[in-house]
Amino acid sequence: MTQPFLICATPDLLGHKGDWLRALEEERRASPNTVEAYERDVRQFLGFLTGYHGRPASLGDLADLKPSDLRAFLADRRRDGAGAKTLGRGLAGVRSFVRHLEKRGLASAAGPRAMRAPKQPKSLPRPLSVGDALAVAEDGGALGTLPWVSARNSAVMTLLYGCGLRISEALDLPGDALADPAARSFRVTGKGGKERLVPLLPVVLAAVADYRRLCPFDLVAGEPLFRGTRGGPLRPQIVQREMQKLRGYLGLPETATPHALRHSFATHLLAKGGDLRTIQDLLGHASLSTTQVYTGVDGARLMEVYESAHPRARR
Repeated sequence: MTQPFLICATPDLLGHKGDWLRALEEERRASPNTVEAYERDVRQFLGFLTGYHGRPASLGDLADLKPSDLRAFLADRRRDGAGAKTLGRGLAGVRSFVRHLEKRGLASAAGPRAMRAPKQPKSLPRPLSVGDALAVAEDGGALGTLPWVSARNSAVMTLLYGCGLRISEALDLPGDALADPAARSFRVTGKGGKERLVPLLPVVLAAVADYRRLCPFDLVAGEPLFRGTRGGPLRPQIVQREMQKLRGYLGLPETATPHALRHSFATHLLAKGGDLRTIQDLLGHASLSTTQVYTGVDGARLMEVYESAHPRARR
């Protein structure tokens, strides 16, 4: 079991950890979610080392990490209930930190590099049907407590499905975004600070314009476009909670999440003949292999239709 972080590392190691986190943010342009996850993973690793060696982890402990040390850490995390995805990300965080130390001549990353990540279970995205996705976009504001909150919820849901944005990308839009009624595209900053150009459907622009008209707060550059009821930035948890309400209202499955709208955007484009390279650019994926997962979704849907509709499919 990991120890409280206050006693699980020496001061010099904590200093290097702080430098690493700043490098992730400023040099690598990692997203806040990635930085937070990596910090937590390395904190857990240092806590493990503290229990492993019976003293606070030191720079020397990381200077020559062996695969056996990392295997013991992963086994400890697995006993705590961590799955393969969590373990893989934890190993990636430790590797990143040790590489940071290696560049400064303080450690060798040979051990972490030699360690294989746990095999990840194969899973396909769970998009909504076209009808369900349209229902969410059209009725996204049906359960809002105030007219402007209803308009806000509708605008966010329409944006996620109509443009394939991540929740963080939508909520990071500045107050002056999507203000031009003649706009047909806009720029989005995605993971790693990478910008991409996203086509803008008239229905999306209309939903945002309706929200702008009703919102009681000044939507200007330097401030967030989407606001909470007290005027602060709209939090992802609020969007997720609104989607949970919509699931009950519209009779949608548990897989209907805000991120499922992004999956639906990609899957429905592919089903209508969109090519993978274009969809990759629209989603802001760094690798085409990430986008190729949607071909499996489309193929699975084809088999489902075939097996349910063909008169001899089940004979």
